[in-house]
Amino acid sequence: MKYYFAPMEGITGYLYRNAFHSFFPDIDKYFTAFLVPNEKGKLNTREKKDILPEHNEGIYLVPQIMTNRADCFLAGERTLRNYGYREINLNLGCPSKTVVSKCRGAGFLAKPKELDHFLEEVFAHTACEISVKTRIGRDDPEEFLRLLEIYNKYPLKELIIHPRTQKEFYKGTPHQDVFAYGELHSRNPVCYNGDIDSLGAYEAWARRFPEADRVMIGRGLLTNPGLVGVLKGGEAPEKERIRRFHDAVYEAYKEEMPGSRVVLFKMKELWVYLIGLFTDSAGYGKRIRKAQKLPAYEDAVRDLFAEREMIS
Repeated sequence: MKYYFAPMEGITGYLYRNAFHSFFPDIDKYFTAFLVPNEKGKLNTREKKDILPEHNEGIYLVPQIMTNRADCFLAGERTLRNYGYREINLNLGCPSKTVVSKCRGAGFLAKPKELDHFLEEVFAHTACEISVKTRIGRDDPEEFLRLLEIYNKYPLKELIIHPRTQKEFYKGTPHQDVFAYGELHSRNPVCYNGDIDSLGAYEAWARRFPEADRVMIGRGLLTNPGLVGVLKGGEAPEKERIRRFHDAVYEAYKEEMPGSRVVLFKMKELWVYLIGLFTDSAGYGKRIRKAQKLPAYEDAVRDLFAEREMIS
């Protein structure tokens, strides 16, 4: 089984990614949060920092582009190729309303003719391998039948399927029957993405799809960084490893981020997920959220690790 780390905008940038890979080296492939190049392929400063090869040494990283314009995609591809990348992912899965309103991400799925033409242009001129991360439609799971017909026309590196519609966002249960259809009828390799957040969830999925050989995990890894190690048969990470991982991220943010308020914001984002690792942690989570200065934040985190155990 191959294990991929799904991107989370604002959290899984290169500073987090490097710390994660140092302490939990079980991921086969990482993906950047989406890049939005213009028609000249120009990336902003944050995007450049995230994809610089020297910021991702020893990591298999796939840049992800989100656009509905083939010329912008190809311009971005040329820029990324100049940095040494040979695999690029197209984001057709982001369900954010601000993204969808611009007909990007999962919003592009509502225009299958335009999407087909987009892919035709991209594959006629690309020099890279292209993968696609997709939802199963904007409004209705039945849309996936038409979408898969389109994807099957092109030699994708792989098709990563999150079996929810854009309208469903992250609510409800993924449509496993639609993923099963994709696995059976796709002419390209298929990867599953969606709600793999525990050993039990993974085992239930694996029993239903014994032929599957790759899975992408996002929120499950933010909540439990050691999850893939457990899925591979290892032990759950001890509290000390989680603490050292936290400290590595924290120190990297303090070194690189412009000011303590930004550092606090970034660390609070991280604790939205990590707090669930600990027993009776609600009070400590509240202290972390309310911290206005780094010393108060550090005190709350120190007390949490000293006074609470990790959930088995």
